[in-house]
Amino acid sequence: MKTRSTQRGLELTEIGLGAAQLGNLYRETTGVEVKEGVAAAWNAGVRYFDTAPHYGLGLSERRLGEQLRAHPRDEYVISSKVGKLLVDNPGGETQMDDEGYAVPASIKRQWDFSRDGILRSVESSLARTGLDHFDVLYLHDAENHFEQASTEGIGALIELREQGMVKAVGAGMNYAEPLAELIRRADIDLVMCAGRFTLIDDSALADLMPLALERRVGVVVAGVYNSGLLGRNRPSPDATFDYGPVPPAILEQANRVADACEAHGVTLPEAAIAYVLRHPAVVSVVVGARGGAQTQSNIDRYAATMPEGLWADLEDAGLIAAL
Repeated sequence: MKTRSTQRGLELTEIGLGAAQLGNLYRETTGVEVKEGVAAAWNAGVRYFDTAPHYGLGLSERRLGEQLRAHPRDEYVISSKVGKLLVDNPGGETQMDDEGYAVPASIKRQWDFSRDGILRSVESSLARTGLDHFDVLYLHDAENHFEQASTEGIGALIELREQGMVKAVGAGMNYAEPLAELIRRADIDLVMCAGRFTLIDDSALADLMPLALERRVGVVVAGVYNSGLLGRNRPSPDATFDYGPVPPAILEQANRVADACEAHGVTLPEAAIAYVLRHPAVVSVVVGARGGAQTQSNIDRYAATMPEGLWADLEDAGLIAAL
């Protein structure tokens, strides 16, 4: 599998495995699905894996760390995130997590972008994974805590990078504007942009992507299917877009893109991955999967050959911007 590098030389495979499903996103992921999913990614050449304390209240980190410990540590890149400490939640043992994960609420998330909070978060994440270091650390969903995150928080991560404790630092958010502002303020390596640079929502092109290219900050694209809309060959009326019902205008737009894909003999999900990898600022596309079959499906989509005429037709129809 091809790789792309950050400005400081960290190599990421063009496809990364997002590990939210390892944390029981929406429903339980079995132990067999965890093992088969990570194995399928590894066997296909994936060497970038992304997790976070938020994913299943630590379950994703524990499961991913267990699977990766079977491989030499210098052969893969792993990222986790800071800003959401996991703390005890007395009385929550009989309840379920209320943020989308099928896990007991015996612990809860606590926002903390202070230096101390970030250092404690990293220490706890290392303990959960059983690893001795992370390669990448991101501020997680910091848009509503931006002042502290963009000063004290990112300062703590840069300090860890300067000490050699981590190779690359940055932030992951669902919004392009604060990611662009963080690039202006801090010497970061990567941003993870979720859902704002896709075949349907290219709002990141207005500011984030050109700024990242200018400052040599790598962009990791997540949410490339816009939470499901672009994950099927033909979008359905009951598809989700940004984790909610798809608006009619967005559904029509997605179907027009699917029409063009079919005319060129490719699928909508294949084009969704290939489109973002065309941008020179993008260093990886992180795609989540549950089990070996879904993981292999994403790899196959990545490997599909894209006819250049598809992009020209989509541009001529006003469905995508010229890159």
